[in-house]
Amino acid sequence: MGLNILTAIINGRLVDPAGSAVEPGVLLLQGDSILAAGKVNVPPDAEVIDAKGMLVAPGLIDLGVFKTDKPAFHFGGITRAALMPDQSPPLDDPGLVQHAARAGKPDFWVHPLAAATRGLAGKELAEMAMMQAAGAKAVATGRRWIADSGVMLRVLTYAASLGLKVIVHAEDGGLADPAVATTGETATRLGLPSAPACAEAIAIVRDIMLAREANAAIHFRNVTTLAGFDLVRRAKAEGLAVTCGISPAYLFLSDNAMSDFRTFARLSPPLRSEDDRKAALAAVADGTIDVISSSHDPRGPEDKRLPFADAAPGMAGAETLLALSLNLVRDEVIGMNRLFALLTANPAGILGIDAGSFAKGAAADIIFVDPDTPWQVDSNKMAAAAGNTPFDRMPVQGRVRKIMKGGQFLN
Repeated sequence: MGLNILTAIINGRLVDPAGSAVEPGVLLLQGDSILAAGKVNVPPDAEVIDAKGMLVAPGLIDLGVFKTDKPAFHFGGITRAALMPDQSPPLDDPGLVQHAARAGKPDFWVHPLAAATRGLAGKELAEMAMMQAAGAKAVATGRRWIADSGVMLRVLTYAASLGLKVIVHAEDGGLADPAVATTGETATRLGLPSAPACAEAIAIVRDIMLAREANAAIHFRNVTTLAGFDLVRRAKAEGLAVTCGISPAYLFLSDNAMSDFRTFARLSPPLRSEDDRKAALAAVADGTIDVISSSHDPRGPEDKRLPFADAAPGMAGAETLLALSLNLVRDEVIGMNRLFALLTANPAGILGIDAGSFAKGAAADIIFVDPDTPWQVDSNKMAAAAGNTPFDRMPVQGRVRKIMKGGQFLN
């Protein structure tokens, strides 16, 4: 699409993440960016696209996927994905970061997250400045917590000097590494190695103190416990640059989902108690949680058809991210505009990219959504590289019907 070609999307219900209500209006695009949104006159020379009453929203920005997965991303309306550094080899080198940044073209944008330490081993700092120059949008500790507080302070200090946020996994490894479940009735009944839920709070409180010391911005990728949310609330009230996210599994499932040793419910962090699940919903409602992401980690039978304690953690979450998250609107936990702030604008802010909003000049990555279309999650028919979802057979509502990337429709 040429730089000056005008496109007007009409008859849509606009979901502006910065707005307070879903409103009918026009979205005007100029080339690959947004020109205006709302009560806009359609220029006579504009190409007109009829949204036919669908929701028109920014494309989802998935903060922290473990695999780029075109079919799953397109099904789920994900136009940008921040790729975790836990690749083979890890993203701890500028060349690897540069290669990862090109991986999605032309179908979606990939924003690599630089490994905080060499080989994600938690010992030596990686070359963050060089990886930033190669396209890294933030720094991440990967699937694990950095146990050495001295190393973590250096990570935060170095990242802060570069203006990069540090995305962390919040579980004390000394407690959590040998565990596959949260200590409680379910883990006891199943005889599974477990760790107390406070493993999360211990990690969060240390990292908040170090972030304060380094004057650094930190994002906890998945906070899943009442104690964890309380710590984040206090840090925000203090004015620290602390944000946190969550994945739908922790909003809609508790550790009861593991009761039949279903390895699709083997996640990291592990599923929590029902009280913690309710605390997660409250944290969405009160603004403690900033981001909802899929934690997309498709795993085949070789990783999942094993005894529960031996199975790899992770779930295929990209194509269910929006449909599951829409339950928060139906259940009146939050409104539609706030939901899309959690799915688009807020992750864009953490990554420092001009996308995920209807602001003038923002990237014209747009999705057309029918929020009421019913469908059933089926692990055997998923578009993802693997169908390891704990939501198998669950009825959901909401389908993405069309996607635009940079102002152009994707097939």
